[in-house]
Amino acid sequence: MFIIVGLLLIAIAGETYLRLTKPFIYSYMPLHFVDGVGLIKKPNAETRYGRWDDDFFVFSRTNSQGFLDREPISPERAAESCHITFIGDSYVDAREVPIADKLHVRLERMAARQLPHLDITTQAYGKYGTGQINQLPYYDEYARHMNPKLVTLVFIINDFYNSLPALQAAKQGMDPVRTPFMSAQIDARGDMQLRPPDPEYKRFLLPRAPMRWYENAYLRWISISYFAQWVDQRLGVRRSINDGDIMRNRALWTNAVTERPCCASLLRGWRPGEVFPYEYTLEHTAFGIEQFKRRADRDGAALIILSATEEMGTRGDQAFDLLSAIAEPLDIPVINGYDYNLSRGYDEWDGRYHNDSHWNPTGHQWAAEAVLEWLKENQQVCD
Repeated sequence: MFIIVGLLLIAIAGETYLRLTKPFIYSYMPLHFVDGVGLIKKPNAETRYGRWDDDFFVFSRTNSQGFLDREPISPERAAESCHITFIGDSYVDAREVPIADKLHVRLERMAARQLPHLDITTQAYGKYGTGQINQLPYYDEYARHMNPKLVTLVFIINDFYNSLPALQAAKQGMDPVRTPFMSAQIDARGDMQLRPPDPEYKRFLLPRAPMRWYENAYLRWISISYFAQWVDQRLGVRRSINDGDIMRNRALWTNAVTERPCCASLLRGWRPGEVFPYEYTLEHTAFGIEQFKRRADRDGAALIILSATEEMGTRGDQAFDLLSAIAEPLDIPVINGYDYNLSRGYDEWDGRYHNDSHWNPTGHQWAAEAVLEWLKENQQVCD
């Protein structure tokens, strides 16, 4: 009896303490669908994102376009400056840090001190879980109107996967053709064709595998109790439940997607839990980068790629070599963030959250330094 009472008092004290010291229990990112663009965050919306195991809690606000960035400057101001556009996925979205700590904002501040004659301004367009093909509308609908001098694609290893709609569908439970983002499909003649985001995508979502009743009960409990959430961070029960749920659903979705005529050959025997071969996605990855190159050339902008993380490796590593094989024939410079960090003696783990894996403010600083060093050697892009 005394043990039960003691445990109850500990739970009450823990709940009280955590509610007083932790700002929120769950993250919140409101999304909406924009015709021609796809699923992005709601504009002018309050957001919160955090992880207890890494102890970061970030309150932000989207701008009028629906991105986690400052309000865009006027096109007139952009035309006067050397305006640089950053486009990418979660590393540009960067929910994990305040807007003032992000790569492009840090670059702008450093350039004002070290390259003031270039008058550099920046803007970022990012959405987690996207690849280059999905991000094309960010340039077409938003960035292009600012007439950037330089467009920077932030490339991470997931971008190989996110270029292939069949694989995205199998992982996220959506129809591989009726997607909430721009995609590319190979037509009957073997040509790659862009397919716009489908506003009716919700009607075609694939069915989910039912979650077990006790898993549901546990997840509901930790969603309302701060103390239960804290205990779970140490025990990892929720992570185990979520991993099992993901694997059950991906097995179900993969079977459904491979039954579609468009997709059976694309997945080529892949099973959830296996590493998907990067080379199987190269056609789609190359197509997305080529589309950005065409747009940049048309609009008189320079285009570069920031190979952002150590998973991409360096020359001689498969991922980096595959990206280089796409970029070099198109004359697109690739900044290797991994090589830059090594050259400065930086420890990669000091620049990222250990459980979230995204950049912390230090990681954003290092990435900004790498781009700044490239700019110092290529100031002609601002002419």
